[in-house]
Amino acid sequence: MKKLPLAQAMDIFLQPGEFYFGDRSTRIRTILGSCVSITMWHPQRRIGGMCHYMLPSRGKKAGKQLDGRYADEALQLFMREIRAAGTWPDEYQVKLFGGGNMFQQQATAHIDCIDVSCRNRQSAYKLIQHYGFSLTAEHLGGSGHRQIMFDIGTGHAWVRQNPLIKSSTAATESL
Repeated sequence: MKKLPLAQAMDIFLQPGEFYFGDRSTRIRTILGSCVSITMWHPQRRIGGMCHYMLPSRGKKAGKQLDGRYADEALQLFMREIRAAGTWPDEYQVKLFGGGNMFQQQATAHIDCIDVSCRNRQSAYKLIQHYGFSLTAEHLGGSGHRQIMFDIGTGHAWVRQNPLIKSSTAATESL
């Protein structure tokens, strides 16, 4: 993790499967469909990060390097950074984004949660609880894609959802 002076703000764009953890001089952006992003922010230290995972798990790892494409491994990457910073999971504010249905015919709720967007959302909840994080906000489900921006300096996250169903405007919210 490279540290920059506060005057040199850094803007990071996460592609699917990427992970970033940094300090107050960083703003992270991504675009999500059925994928999910988890943001973590330590309000006193003003450190935190974001992941952009694609699937809940890859199954057996068999000694492979951690891969941010999978929710369970992205959380392990977060835990590595949290330990390295000398902090604890319950000190972080966590926000969840994404998990939208990307196909018009699947835009209705599924009771058995067989689509990847639903499984990604369920995985996020389970992992956050498992590691002892405090969930402070979420913007999950629905249809279409979302644009996310997370400012580590303030802990604020902005989301703009562009639903599949045509509407006159896309909504932008601050969480």
